Amino acid sequence: KSILISCPHENVSTKFLAPYTTFGRIHQKSITCLDISSGGGLGVSTSTDGTMKIWQAANGEIRVRTSSFVLDYASSVCIPCSLNTWLCFGAGILDTAIVDRGRNVLSCSRDGTARLWDCGKSACLGVIADCGSPVNGIAVGTAESSLNLGTPETAPSEREIGTEGKILLLAREDKRLQGVGLQSRQPVFLFVGSDAFNCCTFLSSTYILAGTQDGNIYQLDVRNTNAPIQVIHRSGAPVLSLLPYRDGFIASQGDGTCFIIQQDLDYVLDLTEADCDPVYKVASWEKQIYTCCRDGIVRRYQLSDL
Repeated sequence: KSILISCPHENVSTKFLAPYTTFGRIHQKSITCLDISSGGGLGVSTSTDGTMKIWQAANGEIRVRTSSFVLDYASSVCIPCSLNTWLCFGAGILDTAIVDRGRNVLSCSRDGTARLWDCGKSACLGVIADCGSPVNGIAVGTAESSLNLGTPETAPSEREIGTEGKILLLAREDKRLQGVGLQSRQPVFLFVGSDAFNCCTFLSSTYILAGTQDGNIYQLDVRNTNAPIQVIHRSGAPVLSLLPYRDGFIASQGDGTCFIIQQDLDYVLDLTEADCDPVYKVASWEKQIYTCCRDGIVRRYQLSDL
């Protein structure tokens, strides 16, 4: 179900889309993180009820539940790896990112560091950056060919796979968005925003997005970060997650706002029913969008018209 509301005088249109279905029995409390497997068949989520669960994405039926971990699930992150296996990090680690096919994983922490890990040996391969301020979010992507990523001071470990030509984005608590050469560990750029950065993502090898605590979403060109291409501001609530989607992106905020902006659409698509509860994370598979919320409900939206 959806409704399109337009204001021709202001040249503004928004379509409000209701969930296709909701899953209210996966967790008993706030759901802090979720993701969907590469094939779209399974979902994984963590909650402040102290559990991590794997469930059928089609109907929310629980496949695996774990409740023996003593972790701070409010800051845990789930990562879909190859062969539909899952890794879960917590206790001070605020975000993670996969390098290529998943032999290496990146993490960032409240201690201000971003680290590279060897999944096969469960070993840290090195500190990519030490910012001196909590790093709330990270993203890794292939750098634009003209971008100078620097040269490594020492030869990379043979266990370091797929880091060449990659840039790591760091969304920092001290109002800075930083780019670092993943293999070189050298700084590439530093952009100062209006408030603490909570999340970041790549739209392409050239364009990136980053969201702040005061509701700003900055679009930047990595080749020149002196000034943003645009700043999107729909509310003053914290931007909690950003997800590239087709020719645009999906953003969620701390006031329950969750919206999709696409280049080929002349309206903004609002995903409804979260009310004023924060939407912590968004995941997608083809035309299906999944959100997790403080109210303990996973919502699934069907984007049939995109």
